[in-house]
Amino acid sequence: MKKKIAVASMALVLVLGACGNKDETKQNDPETGEAAPGNGAIDHGIDDNKVGFSMAGDEVEEAVDVPKEEKEKILAAFDNYIETLNNQDVEGYLATLSTKGYDLDEERQATEEMLENTTMKREVDNETIVKYKEDSAQLFSTLKTTFTDIETGVENTPEGRQVTVFNKEDGEWKVFSIHFIGDEPGNQ
Repeated sequence: MKKKIAVASMALVLVLGACGNKDETKQNDPETGEAAPGNGAIDHGIDDNKVGFSMAGDEVEEAVDVPKEEKEKILAAFDNYIETLNNQDVEGYLATLSTKGYDLDEERQATEEMLENTTMKREVDNETIVKYKEDSAQLFSTLKTTFTDIETGVENTPEGRQVTVFNKEDGEWKVFSIHFIGDEPGNQ
């Protein structure tokens, strides 16, 4: 049984970890070995040129400069991203991803391997566009993912917060990368 839970946890890491920008690297301070300023767990790397969000208590601040039509398109792209994987639609899921942010062949392989042994259901809440530019946007959400081992029925349900980074490519909003911060058990 522990093996099945480990497989589900690894699947989460594959899906969420593989969903990052393929060119992104994290660097530590060369003198201290600690994370460089601006990339900490508290400030979430807030910078106009980086991914981030700011929370005051439980409040997430919505970007005020998002045109209504673009907001609708971004939210629709996010819903499609969530639903295609919930429906085990690998082709549809891959179509939501940016070719600039993902190696689609690697993502296909990781997704198909995960879905061979596990069903997955993602539930989102608090979808808020927190940063917007004409060709990029960041959407904050809270996320609960239920992984169920097909063979045993054992479930693993991690929860957390996610920032989904979108890029506009050929007029369509595509998922460029995701950044997930898991909630610790008991804080859900």
